[in-house]
Amino acid sequence: MEVPSLGHNITSPISPCEGMVNNLSLESLELCERDGGKPEASGMVEMEELPVPQNIKISNITCDSFKICWDMDPRVKEKITHYFIDLNKKENKNSNKFKHKDVPTKLVAKAVPLPMTVRGHWFLSPRTEYTVAVQTASKQSDGDYAVSEWSDIIEFCTADYSTVHLNQLMQKAEAIAGRMLKFSVFYRNQHKEYFDHVKEVQGSRMLPSVKDNSGSHGSPISGKLEGILFSCNTEFNTGQPPQDSPYGRLRFTVPAQTLFGPHTRLYFGDFYCMYTAYHYVILVVAPRGSPGDIFCQDRLPELNVADNRFLTCVATEDGQLEFQHAQDVILEVIYTEPVELAQGTVAEISGHQLSSLSTLNAKKDPSCKTCNISVGR
Repeated sequence: MEVPSLGHNITSPISPCEGMVNNLSLESLELCERDGGKPEASGMVEMEELPVPQNIKISNITCDSFKICWDMDPRVKEKITHYFIDLNKKENKNSNKFKHKDVPTKLVAKAVPLPMTVRGHWFLSPRTEYTVAVQTASKQSDGDYAVSEWSDIIEFCTADYSTVHLNQLMQKAEAIAGRMLKFSVFYRNQHKEYFDHVKEVQGSRMLPSVKDNSGSHGSPISGKLEGILFSCNTEFNTGQPPQDSPYGRLRFTVPAQTLFGPHTRLYFGDFYCMYTAYHYVILVVAPRGSPGDIFCQDRLPELNVADNRFLTCVATEDGQLEFQHAQDVILEVIYTEPVELAQGTVAEISGHQLSSLSTLNAKKDPSCKTCNISVGR
């Protein structure tokens, strides 16, 4: 049996009241301020006979939807015509004044069978904490509502992007990736202190660390996947890595075949920009069967190493491996295993350290139409 749905898919900003309308189950309702930690609706009369929702349960949580159900006294169910759902981002739960960027604070649905699905990217973002409370209501002949007391406030957190959503992001990235250019090395820039630490403390091995929170808010690798960040982009006119870097003046360079090839799997991780014309694609390279590979298998879209729009390794007729990268995006490649300094070389770059271009914990531009999808930022 089809589960009733509360919400809709909106592709452009609309007014608050329009944002609550579903042609089957929703009616518009004025947004009202919260008083004393509980939402209230002006012009509505409390009716003690209406049951207060008890034991609210949230389930089937995705990045932009959830199911909600609760217990009620069955003897008075026939009095209920509508449900009021007060949904707020957790950090805003003490301030219920509507702002366009915030979640609508009041949703109203006809009294459909439970559980009910709440869905709609306009008011749900991935990996975000929310609070929810519920009232039962009875619409009166004059159009006003009699309402129950509010239920207890429940907290929950939406999920990361699924592979379905990441595939949507990947298709957007593929559309601007551009033609492929040859490259031969991966490289990683850092300060002298970093490489001193690697030599003196880590036995000359660069070790994976947890990825920061840069990029899309719903990316399943942020704050979870462990890896080492490398670059591979080259300058169009020289075919060599650029001599400028935002991350430090010392550069570790390693032959491409050391990290990437038929012995590894390649995954698409993210696509984002930082309020500039530059767009970044995050890829994950993981040796087959490694912990990083296992982590990515159920979370990220896998790419064909020899045939994709971002990063390829193809065997030539003479048995050599040829590597190419996309020209029109900046690739951030996360390698999920330790790397020995002896596998490459460390040298100082001749260019500048452009700190302003760092992507460390960079926030994605939520207004960019090129790199956002319809389920959140």
